[in-house]
Amino acid sequence: MNSTRKTAIAVGVLYIIATAAGVLQIGPLGSLFEGTDMLDKIAAHSGSLVLSSVLQLIMSIAVAAVALMIYPLLKQDADTVGKKGLAAWYVGTRITEGTTFLIVSLAMLLLVTLGREFVNAGSPDASYFQTAGILLKMTTEYASMLAQSVFCIGALMLYALLYQSRRIPRWLSGWGFIAAPLMLAAGFLILVDGDPNSPFSTALYAPMALQEMVFALWLIFRGWGAPARTK
Repeated sequence: MNSTRKTAIAVGVLYIIATAAGVLQIGPLGSLFEGTDMLDKIAAHSGSLVLSSVLQLIMSIAVAAVALMIYPLLKQDADTVGKKGLAAWYVGTRITEGTTFLIVSLAMLLLVTLGREFVNAGSPDASYFQTAGILLKMTTEYASMLAQSVFCIGALMLYALLYQSRRIPRWLSGWGFIAAPLMLAAGFLILVDGDPNSPFSTALYAPMALQEMVFALWLIFRGWGAPARTK
């Protein structure tokens, strides 16, 4: 097994890890962020929020690692200055995405601390704690939206490069190029309806999530194809 084949498998596995961590971290949250008793629920189920924070951390590491693993291949295939720049920018977007998800993870841990302090205080000034809780909650949501937006921009760069190099089938890279704007639109729906997990948002996320799993499995079982030079 050559290094290119190993890289394909590693990237495929990292894609699955990042996607799985992103999906699984939603489950433990449940309805913790809903209602005026948010801090009471967080204090009672702090373990769920800690688990979500850990999954966010795993996702942030995985998305950055994907870019670092793919970059040498993208650079090798880049036969113009523009493509080389696009490959470097792709790495930058993924690192930015991972860093932003770290902010989400930290905000979740701060919510756990705030919930515990709220309960331990007995009968605190509820408005003070609730305001802090809302600010941290919105930090997680807006930071997630920002990370997803940066991801979509990076995905457009990646699939544009892969479409030209033909390292994967063009239908697969074209699928990603179409799905990324849909996911980008879904991220901004929070500004409209305040619900990042609404049915409409989920429908817009689905094409990208499915494409990434197909892409990951393709890399694991088929690997990278030979590059098509455009010069």
